[in-house]
Amino acid sequence: MQVNRLVIITVGKTHSGKTTFASALEQQLHPSLVIDQDNHAAFINTYYRSLLPKQGPNHIKFAVTQTIVDYAVQRTDDHLILCNSNRSYKSRLSLLTRFHQEGFISVIVHLDLPAHVLEERVAHSQRNTAIFRSAASFTEVLNRQQAEERNPDVAAPLEGEANYLYHITRSDQIAETISGIIHIAESTCYDSESQ
Repeated sequence: MQVNRLVIITVGKTHSGKTTFASALEQQLHPSLVIDQDNHAAFINTYYRSLLPKQGPNHIKFAVTQTIVDYAVQRTDDHLILCNSNRSYKSRLSLLTRFHQEGFISVIVHLDLPAHVLEERVAHSQRNTAIFRSAASFTEVLNRQQAEERNPDVAAPLEGEANYLYHITRSDQIAETISGIIHIAESTCYDSESQ
């Protein structure tokens, strides 16, 4: 039996629920692996802070993430859940192209909660700030992300970018979205069995 693997890519601002969604999906989608760039940032900031660039792209964080993704693609049969903001259209397109070439079925989950919900969440956030390289708070991160919306490359995902697209604007849509992704995984596995 050939198993068609899924790659689920979250898109969203800070505190939009990406990590919560990814963890909940991982519990129900078997076998699956969450690859969360915030974990890599915290690891680097804790143990290899001297390697961080003073400004510009965080190349070491991207290199760590890429190494883990490559290993998971080549050495496991897991569905992959990529949990980071993925708000750049060009970066998303590059990521999707690579996974499509590897035979993955792609799913984008756009967590697009209203601004006032995100502002309320960051104001009361208890999350560890060890992931930060230069920001002082999650409020600063959110403000920067809101300002980035003027950048033409920072764009909401559209139909056709991935094989499937889910758009979450309320927390109560998460369970339904997870059910939909589980159905995709089961039906694509079934399709490959019947061929």
